[in-house]
Amino acid sequence: MSPMKPIRLPEPPSPTVSKGGLPDIFEGGVYGVVRRAVVIGNGFPVSENQCVGLVRALGLADKHVLYRVTRPKGGINEWLHWLPVSLHKTLDYLLRKIFRHRITPLVSENGGSVGLSSVLEADSKQIVTMARETYEKEGPLLVIASGRDTISIASSIKRLASENVFVIQINHPRTQLNRFDLVITPRHDYYALTPEGQEQVPRFLRKWITPHEPPDKNVVLTLGALHQVDFAALRSAASVWHDEFAPLPKPLLVVNIGSSSGYCRYGVDLAKHLTANLLRVIVSCGTVRICFSNRTPEKVSNVIVKELVDNPKVFIWDGQEPDPHMGHLAWADAFVVTADSVSMISEVCSTGKPVYVMGAEHCRWKLADFHKSLKERGVVRPFTGSEDISESWSYPPLNDTAEAAHKVHQALIERGWRLRP
Repeated sequence: MSPMKPIRLPEPPSPTVSKGGLPDIFEGGVYGVVRRAVVIGNGFPVSENQCVGLVRALGLADKHVLYRVTRPKGGINEWLHWLPVSLHKTLDYLLRKIFRHRITPLVSENGGSVGLSSVLEADSKQIVTMARETYEKEGPLLVIASGRDTISIASSIKRLASENVFVIQINHPRTQLNRFDLVITPRHDYYALTPEGQEQVPRFLRKWITPHEPPDKNVVLTLGALHQVDFAALRSAASVWHDEFAPLPKPLLVVNIGSSSGYCRYGVDLAKHLTANLLRVIVSCGTVRICFSNRTPEKVSNVIVKELVDNPKVFIWDGQEPDPHMGHLAWADAFVVTADSVSMISEVCSTGKPVYVMGAEHCRWKLADFHKSLKERGVVRPFTGSEDISESWSYPPLNDTAEAAHKVHQALIERGWRLRP
């Protein structure tokens, strides 16, 4: 009888070793994988769009929950918006207690009354409790907030649960950046600290419109605003809007009109100038589609509608659903935009298609600096009325959201965490 041959068992797999020389299991293991996110918004689409855009770019679109910090509205509340949101809510609550027989409850957009107890609010303690209690099973919680009223909530979450959360504040909170793990903000927010800004911005205004110190290592600078427009979104919109836009005569020029702002003041004169320029270029267009912002003053929209509504090449969106914005981004051959909105301009410049800006000469300070940066990159051109819309030109599309997402990845790695594959 021959002796039995020894059985050689396979060696157990070696743990993955990181660059630092330690196996992954000692660098957080399952507890170091970020699988979910909380978005804290202020009820304004522009702010929340930035948060959701970053969530999409991070691959967590199907694993995020939206919370809102909502101020009481109506009556005296319109005069209290300058107060911190917590104090504003307290005063609203007290006033309703005192005058409960004389004040009729206001109705919010979702049908509930606007009193303090009737609105589902972003509660920092509730989010902290959730982050702590689910950490061992779900891993760290990514918190992304945008808007002035969200700053205190997001910073409280960071302070109370720093070991369980990674907190990102979009748009500069002006002071105390160490309250957040990461701050993502346009570079023009720092304009008042530049030599040009020091000359132009009055000293007594600087603390209200600018950060107090240069960007630290936890600040990610972008050229424009974050948003949800990427290749996948455009491809989807092209399919959804195919039947409406494919048959239109080309080239298709989309005109987006915003409203005057503190950094970009204009009125009826700009509307008249824009209309005159459109009438001059319309010969080179197959179709012109015009959209107004919900902030566009009637005196501005009326000028444009009066002159163009009867033109057979022109379609003016009436503001009714469905909103064709994504269809416009996907199908337009060129854009004309007013200079007032960083978000609107950032979205159209992410397409790589020709973008003509109207009214940049009316902008000042940091918004003027934003337009200067775009022009230096060759991303936009002024709308003069002498353009041939059928002649296309291109540029490397703005990719701020994806680039910011990459910085978030790097910051998480430095923390010893990573996003789910």
